[in-house]
Amino acid sequence: QVQLVESGGGLVQAGESLRLSCAASGIIFIINDMGWYRQAPGKQRELVATTTTSGYTTYADSVKGRFTISSGNAKNTVYLQMNSLKPEDTAVYYCNAIIFHSPSTSRSYWGPGTQVTVSS
Repeated sequence: QVQLVESGGGLVQAGESLRLSCAASGIIFIINDMGWYRQAPGKQRELVATTTTSGYTTYADSVKGRFTISSGNAKNTVYLQMNSLKPEDTAVYYCNAIIFHSPSTSRSYWGPGTQVTVSS
């Protein structure tokens, strides 16, 4: 079994910063990709940022230049530094990881989510 645990959400004012953390634990052979998605009320879940084990990163256009995704030294953690937050960034943020349990078996896992609220 694998668990993803997120932390770092909260209530901030527009222009402020937050740092989200996600740690994976359990039976892990290797983690291929880790990333952050978000879902605002009444909207579909959308990609925020992802990173691969080789360090390749992708960002949603709406967060480029403001958010930075990074991996921890242990490679089972991922962070999302969010600067210059806007009210439209308000959402539940979910951590996602593509985890291999063997060289040929992988599965996508999701964390329970952490609320980020940005007031104007």
